[in-house]
Amino acid sequence: MTEYLLGVDAGNTMVKAALFDLSGQPVTVAARNSTTHQPAPHCVERSPEELWAAAAGAIRDCLAQSGVAPGAIRAVGASGHGNGLYLLDRDGRGLIGIQSMDSRAEALAGRIGAQAGSRIAAIAHSRPWPAMTPVLLAWLAQERPEVIERAGHVLLCKDVVVQGLTGRIGSDFSDLAGCGLLALPGLRYDTALLDLYGIAEQRRLLPEPAASHDVVGRVTATAAATTGLAQGTPVVAGLFDVLASSLGAGTARVGEASIVAGSWSINQTFAAELPKVPRALLATVLGNDVWVSCEASPTSAANLEWFVQQFLAGEAAATGTDPFKLCNELAAGSDPATADLPVFHPYLYAGPVPGARGGFNGLGSWHSRGDMVRALYEGVAFHHRAHMAVIDPDHRFATATLSGGAAKSPLWAQIFADVLGMHLRIADCEETGARGAAMAAGIGAGLFSSYSEAADTMAAATSEVCPDPVAQARLDDRYGRWCAYRDALTRVWTAPARAEPLPLKADDTQEHERMIHG
Repeated sequence: MTEYLLGVDAGNTMVKAALFDLSGQPVTVAARNSTTHQPAPHCVERSPEELWAAAAGAIRDCLAQSGVAPGAIRAVGASGHGNGLYLLDRDGRGLIGIQSMDSRAEALAGRIGAQAGSRIAAIAHSRPWPAMTPVLLAWLAQERPEVIERAGHVLLCKDVVVQGLTGRIGSDFSDLAGCGLLALPGLRYDTALLDLYGIAEQRRLLPEPAASHDVVGRVTATAAATTGLAQGTPVVAGLFDVLASSLGAGTARVGEASIVAGSWSINQTFAAELPKVPRALLATVLGNDVWVSCEASPTSAANLEWFVQQFLAGEAAATGTDPFKLCNELAAGSDPATADLPVFHPYLYAGPVPGARGGFNGLGSWHSRGDMVRALYEGVAFHHRAHMAVIDPDHRFATATLSGGAAKSPLWAQIFADVLGMHLRIADCEETGARGAAMAAGIGAGLFSSYSEAADTMAAATSEVCPDPVAQARLDDRYGRWCAYRDALTRVWTAPARAEPLPLKADDTQEHERMIHG
């Protein structure tokens, strides 16, 4: 009988379930939307019950479409967005779910960073940011103490799926390290670290960790009836989705790097030890001894989705054209050798400093929509390059896997290779997060002895994109221009809201009046 592995990938807006054969080929993929609520400005929430309902529905749809007998599924793994938090009461029922797009704790994150950021980095190799799990827990303790009083458990996104399948309340090392809750490299809770966040009193809420590939439970009778899975199917602890996406794209070994260009710009390097000086936004771990430094921000392909919705969706619908195919056609029609193409900063959702905003600069009346799309492609890749400069300042990593939305476009993938000056391997599978979760499940089921063996078996098929020296030199120059605009705009973004305009010299007045009045 043919055997299979099931991976569940829970993002901020959608939950996907994908069934894979043991060579890593997807058999069926199903997805369910997971409703996001915004009860107040800066608040992005989803109840744990709604998250589990979406996951259960996606699994049920996937199995129904596949026609595969539930007993042929050897094991199940889950991945989910990192950070945020899903708070359960003392009986294991959902209280509140806060997603990683939430920014309610921005001011608190700034205070914690100013007061204790360097000490947190020294212990956890993480930097405080608004949707970081311990920062949100501290915010709830200060602003919603009645919720904390009722709380019994803190979970992360994929842990809600594992709880729904098995009843187990716990997490894994990769997720807990990725949200800055563990002292590294010991992978343990540390009272001094919790004190720096101001959450030592909430230690009782923190979940029991396990290795990502550990079998932590089996599908219960209730979950089997809800999902269609066979009762007793092994379920592993699962892993942080950025790590799952990299693993599913084939990155599993020391010396490798991963670029994920999805809604978030995810950039990771895999090493045998942690950097002596913490640099990255966060660090996590694959298995027991592969340390992953990650620099990330919501500054990647989501910018293209915004552009499509604002400027191309109607035209694409009217002509029956895929809007992203239209983007590629427009960008391909732009002459990259033109010296004065505009530049784009992909800060529609967040930027390098509070108050940063996205936009085009250097835009002239002669520029076309194709010029703007190419500038957007380049701007996203430029910010990935800025992230890589943080985690790999010595340019030790010459190759990387590329996954996410940009990997689906040959033109955009080539721009990434030229901007980064790296040889990029493109995975043969779009559902890399679910495949990474399935690979961890395969290790738990005894099908693979290690993550590297799982990658060799299930994620071996890739295509390669090499940088073009001429284009690389041209984009090096454009990156310098992009950085100059970014640095100049930073002074505007960080200026007081009521800053007075710079005074004009007397002989500038007439020219200024002519400019502003036409």
